[in-house]
Amino acid sequence: MKLKGTNVSDGIALGEVYIFTPFKADVKEAYFEGSEAQYIVAYERAKSDALNELISIQDKMRKTDPEKVKIFVAHTDLLDDEDMDEEIIDLITDEKYLPDFAIETIFNQYKKMLAKSKNALIRERAADMEDVKNRLLRNYYGIEEHNISSLSAPVVLACHDLLPSDTATMDRKNILGFMTEVGGPTSHSAIIAKSYGIPAILGVCDLLSTVKNGQRVILDALKGEIILDPTQKQSVEYAFKRTEFQKERADLLKYLDIEGKTKDGVHVDIGMNIGSASIENLKNLSHVDYVGLFRSEFLYMGKASMPSEETQFEEYKKVLMSSKGHIVTLRSLDIGGDKTLSYWKLPKEDNPFLGCRAIRLCFENQEIFKTQLRAALRASVYGTLYLMFPMIESLDDIRRVKAIIAEVKADLDAQGIAYSDTMKTGVMIEIPSIAMIADQVAKEVDFASIGTNDLCQYLLACDRMNQKLAPYYQQYHPAVFRLIDMVAKAFNAEGKSLSVCGELGGDPRASLVLAGMGIKKLSMNISSVPRVKKGLSFFTMDELKTIATEVQTLGTHQEIGEYLSKQLAAKGI
Repeated sequence: MKLKGTNVSDGIALGEVYIFTPFKADVKEAYFEGSEAQYIVAYERAKSDALNELISIQDKMRKTDPEKVKIFVAHTDLLDDEDMDEEIIDLITDEKYLPDFAIETIFNQYKKMLAKSKNALIRERAADMEDVKNRLLRNYYGIEEHNISSLSAPVVLACHDLLPSDTATMDRKNILGFMTEVGGPTSHSAIIAKSYGIPAILGVCDLLSTVKNGQRVILDALKGEIILDPTQKQSVEYAFKRTEFQKERADLLKYLDIEGKTKDGVHVDIGMNIGSASIENLKNLSHVDYVGLFRSEFLYMGKASMPSEETQFEEYKKVLMSSKGHIVTLRSLDIGGDKTLSYWKLPKEDNPFLGCRAIRLCFENQEIFKTQLRAALRASVYGTLYLMFPMIESLDDIRRVKAIIAEVKADLDAQGIAYSDTMKTGVMIEIPSIAMIADQVAKEVDFASIGTNDLCQYLLACDRMNQKLAPYYQQYHPAVFRLIDMVAKAFNAEGKSLSVCGELGGDPRASLVLAGMGIKKLSMNISSVPRVKKGLSFFTMDELKTIATEVQTLGTHQEIGEYLSKQLAAKGI
């Protein structure tokens, strides 16, 4: 049997399915009659099992990710809290609460109490309460833990969706590939898959009702096909295909360290998008000219609480020092839409992608925003830092950001804390309104970067996370390229730096158009770097200009895609 989906990260995986379904408790008010002895035993057993899980996770993570061990140590402390333990037992013994109702009641009481604190650090502990409560309840119900932060063997992951908070803690070495019921080429699951080089197929209808845990599958992320219960012949055939794919990818890697330039020697800066100062990211900095997008939100995800100023400072400093003077473009906190934090409950909105997210959320929570700005400014003395702000819609937004930066600088000056006077500030161009006034924006900022994922979403009025709308989400839509060309002309006229850091920047076909429009800075996931460098090296700048002009005469997404494929094929690529 075969399933179909959208291949978003090339590769082939063979292995057993692991279905990831996060546990969510649904506790009802309930009581018992008679002796409480058996219920006390059940509660104590659940607590012991939960404690053993936490200790096991800590032991594994000390070897792979010692920084995250602190999260689970904090959870152990909460589970061992004597006051809470006593209150739960009292409810079971005196009030005849069933254990799950007693656990739910006491944990929620403490959670509400913490959430009301004026101290931000104490408020953040409310999220820990929720995590520990769910772990305790899951063990009480005898439900096995489904976890992707620490897997015991290599698997092909299957889930409804893989949220950014899941990817922040995923056990990458044991995930051969993954498949989801929702998502598309520009979803965060796709971006993470490409970044990590993990084969992935998204948007597979009825996936979780079809596959089973432990079922043998082949994930063909070259064709977007999933083969369930493959025959021995198919397994051998795809094992060979996987080997051939890995050889081709190895051959492509020779382009990783060449200069990004056209056939006639015109240089194009090739940057890398990163989410942390991981050892792997820092190692890959040597292959690129700059960091075009440092997604700071990943510092906030997969954590038990908000990262402190010091934690952020150390992370930014580490990347800046490793970049050896090359530009590091830090994007301010971009939370909202599909990116949420367990410890920061955002208001429920009917249209979260059009709601209070990114810079709007930072304006509403200036204490958090200023903490990040302080950390970034302090780190700026260790390298060449560019600060970039997302979800900007007007000159008013830009000026408001500048005013807040000025306040933070004044505070640092008053405390005698150093920061770089030459740090550049810029914006993401991802809302059509800001693209339409690019000529004015170019006079206000030092630089800009086009976030093509959201720009396409807003321009085409198409939710990029909605699988049903996948045919309408067209990154090659003529309007997308025409709008980008308009922005490029405005910034080039002002002599201001313009880059592309969305998925189009790492698309080997689209990169030809972007360079032809005069955009000489393209940032992408490290896995896309060799293909883009290779493609550019086969064309002269005059040829690229012709391609960029021709694309804007074509009428449909399909026509543009076919035209660009022919250009590459004509060069034998």
